[in-house]
Amino acid sequence: MMFPLARNALRSLKSLSIQQIRARQSHRKHSPDFHDKYGNAVLAGGATFCVVAWIFATTQSGVEWNLSPVGRVTPQKWNDE
Repeated sequence: MMFPLARNALRSLKSLSIQQIRARQSHRKHSPDFHDKYGNAVLAGGATFCVVAWIFATTQSGVEWNLSPVGRVTPQKWNDE
């Protein structure tokens, strides 16, 4: 079991060091990397590819989806026996 004084000291040290690291990183110049340059284009290209692939698969696969029976189903005579 940790004493409250030691626990509070460790907590303050951890938070202080995290704050110092964040301050150091914010002062450094950030050079753009691959994701900064091409990230949105790659994301848009991938999304477009997936949408086109799904459209192609659903329209060209030859599966009849039977979304609506209107016009295909004709009522039959009722047999009262």
